[in-house]
Amino acid sequence: MRLAILTTQTPHHAYFVREIAQEFPIELILNEIAPLTAPFEVAHPFETERDIYEQKIWFSGGNPSLSEASGSEMRPFASMNDPDAVECLKTLSPDVVVVFGTGLLRPTVIATCPDGMINLHGGDPEGYRGLDTHLWAIYHGAFEDLITTLHHVDPALDNGDVIEKMNIPVSPGMKLHELRRANTEVCVELTKNALRIYQETGKFASAPQTEKGRMYSFMPEVLKDLCVRRFEFHTSRIS
Repeated sequence: MRLAILTTQTPHHAYFVREIAQEFPIELILNEIAPLTAPFEVAHPFETERDIYEQKIWFSGGNPSLSEASGSEMRPFASMNDPDAVECLKTLSPDVVVVFGTGLLRPTVIATCPDGMINLHGGDPEGYRGLDTHLWAIYHGAFEDLITTLHHVDPALDNGDVIEKMNIPVSPGMKLHELRRANTEVCVELTKNALRIYQETGKFASAPQTEKGRMYSFMPEVLKDLCVRRFEFHTSRIS
């Protein structure tokens, strides 16, 4: 199985790559180095708390590096839609491409692995598509929608056939700055489950989405205070 991963160099993405590489050899990592930016203020203090928590607690004082995560070839690109990135994938001719945290992929990228390109979406696309979907679920008080989905990639955002969905475990007293860690662990489990099945059968079992969820963009900073309060109130009531 020739495996490629399209992702970014943020520590939780590097952790994900490292965990996958422990079980599955990765032929190529493409690193998107120009992140999406919002046209308005989105940064919130809970995200600073999250970064400190992840470095000190999750990663025990040292953030993992994407370049050291798997020992695989890594190529940086401003965008996964860069023609040179497309050529890298064409040259590899991968069986499976796992996408985690990149921008929207154009058809030229998808065509390099049309049946084996799969994406990790932090949400349930049948209710929440686009960006910051876990935060939007919390904003709406829909804690049952704290779900992560592995699905096939097609040209429409978060629209492909669903391979598996999994609830993010939320524990008593959990803080919002801990949610990304819990989600990343779910992403690892979803991906390993799917890759094991692919190794055995040469395909992914999947089903079409039956509903088209609402499309969301970046959550503005002013709304994140409410998310922090609602999440902490919710976890304070878990026994």
